[in-house]
Amino acid sequence: MKISELAVRTGVSTHRLRRYEAQGLIRASRRPSGYREFDDRVVREVIFISMGRDLGFSLTALAEFLPRYRAGRLTAEEMIESMHERIAEVDREIASLRALRRKLVSHIGWFRKQQGRRERAATAARERPVFPQSRKAPR
Repeated sequence: MKISELAVRTGVSTHRLRRYEAQGLIRASRRPSGYREFDDRVVREVIFISMGRDLGFSLTALAEFLPRYRAGRLTAEEMIESMHERIAEVDREIASLRALRRKLVSHIGWFRKQQGRRERAATAARERPVFPQSRKAPR
């Protein structure tokens, strides 16, 4: 099948399919006309890669799974373990983002406090009575 047909069957863009091929994740033969020709089995591989990307796995990690997936030796236990590792990564990212959020909220509070001080100082300066300066009598 042509790359456009593979894209329709998998829901993955032709641009992304070309990227997968360039990185060695999927393989295509070439027709005499130069067009790519994909086997039907590549549909499963692309869906596997696409689902892995949806779960946040890197292409590098998926490239490590693919040989066992193709050979039918990738077990559910291996995938579950990898997903647990991915969950731990996500939890670390969430914790980091929460810490950043707390820092941002703290900085907003600091800026508001500074802004309030400046406004109070400006108001106080406007309300201060102005006394004429005394002039010293010439000698």
